[in-house]
Amino acid sequence: VIDTDGNDLPQGEVGELCVKGANVIKGYLNREEATEESIQSGWLRTGDIARIDDEGFVFIVDRAKDMVLRGGENIYCAEVESALFKHDNVAECTVFGVEDERLGEEVGAAIVVAEGTELTTDELREHCAKLLANFKIPRYIWLRTEKLPRNASGKFLKRELRDTLDPADAA
Repeated sequence: VIDTDGNDLPQGEVGELCVKGANVIKGYLNREEATEESIQSGWLRTGDIARIDDEGFVFIVDRAKDMVLRGGENIYCAEVESALFKHDNVAECTVFGVEDERLGEEVGAAIVVAEGTELTTDELREHCAKLLANFKIPRYIWLRTEKLPRNASGKFLKRELRDTLDPADAA
């Protein structure tokens, strides 16, 4: 596990997981630039944010590309999503970064309200305030009734949501 400068981190610290070994790819076919970015000195930068505990177990925290960088703070989308899912009236949710001139990014959340229930953004923010640090509470919340878009493997299409949801329409 390394920091953003490529330095090894001590156990318990969170950083990018790198792997090396005979079972690791040597590179990407006809994608030299992608290979240079991902494989350095034989180590594959997985793009996973992780920590290693005192017993050597690896815990994946989030994906690096899913992390929101808000005013110098790293916010793991998975942590915010976990807090949102603890609200009974949330059927689906996904969290992503929304461009912000002052902070770089703000936290945005697209939420599908559970059928037959009601939910307000104030209610959600109150709920999050009990579970998250203030700077991790979504600034932009889009409440929806239709399901969130997913790819063939069932993952939310965060980039599509980021590109189509207007911050001016968020609560």
